[in-house]
Amino acid sequence: MKILNRYIIKEIFKYFTIVLIVVIGVFVSVDYLGTMDKFMRAGMPLLKAFGYVLLRVPFMVAQLIPAVILLTLIIVFGLMNRNNEILILKSSGISVFYFFRSILVTGFILSIFLFLLSEIIVPITFSKTNKIKKNEIKKTQSLVTSRKKNIWTKGNRKITHIKYAKPKDNSIFGISFNTFDDDFNLTKRIEAKKGIFKNGKWLLDNVMLLSREKETGNYNVVFFDKKYEDLDILPEDLERVMKKSSEMGFTELLSYIRKVEEEGYDATKYKVDLHAKIAFPFACIIMSLIGVGVAVKSKQNKNIPSVATIGIGIAFLYWILYSFCLPLGYGEILPPFVAAWAANIIFLCFGLYMMLNIKYEN
Repeated sequence: MKILNRYIIKEIFKYFTIVLIVVIGVFVSVDYLGTMDKFMRAGMPLLKAFGYVLLRVPFMVAQLIPAVILLTLIIVFGLMNRNNEILILKSSGISVFYFFRSILVTGFILSIFLFLLSEIIVPITFSKTNKIKKNEIKKTQSLVTSRKKNIWTKGNRKITHIKYAKPKDNSIFGISFNTFDDDFNLTKRIEAKKGIFKNGKWLLDNVMLLSREKETGNYNVVFFDKKYEDLDILPEDLERVMKKSSEMGFTELLSYIRKVEEEGYDATKYKVDLHAKIAFPFACIIMSLIGVGVAVKSKQNKNIPSVATIGIGIAFLYWILYSFCLPLGYGEILPPFVAAWAANIIFLCFGLYMMLNIKYEN
């Protein structure tokens, strides 16, 4: 790699580190101060609460890297533009496309880093923060769940097993509800194929009810097409105890999707999240192109903060579009692949357009 390319990459990573540290410092301070009242109400020591906030840092870094690389390239090429370095390079016969290789290398390295961070570190720290939030802040220790799709809940002499749940739709599948007496003898068992939460109760489909007679101790079995039941769990409980996509790596999530579909359940939401695990890191390359385009096309006398503001606005628009498309995929309005990649495709076209229309001002 030539000296000039090495210099550009070195400057990019230098300012990238500085911007990332500043942004993360601000977010940690705001997050810590904003949730301090929750920690105090839960009786958590402030040092332990700070540890909880630090566990959120990898997730914050993963979310902010595309925006940070955009701001970094605006700063690097903005400084070069303001110091007439780009004009000098142009006078020497060097086009901005000479840096295209360096930009792509930088974006590709950050994309790989972001993917590995989201694959290895984020699932671990995200899972730990969820446990702290559930057990020590909200203090909801009665509900337990396996690491996969099977959900177990334990109540007052009641045990419920749910094979699969869709909290967004208030629906559960493969329900087994067991009630016991003081001697832990089974007094009632309900098996159902599906349940939907309506009017404060669960409306179950294809129900098998096994009940024990108090006098004889014999068990009777009755079948229902539909039946309302009070189960020892609510839709908000499901949202809290289910393992989220952010807690799983790419391979684990892919395996989870296959198991869910093999059992005949809908895994659309997880498919969208699976595609998003690839699509979001790719945004680093896209933001690299846009960052150079914004910085180089700006006038030499325009100050860097104003250009950085434009970059922040672009990153914000990307995040809005990305966040808007994902729910469309969850709701099956868009295919999972399109929902995850739509924002990338639109902004990639925008980035290529800016790169192809760069003109230097003398």
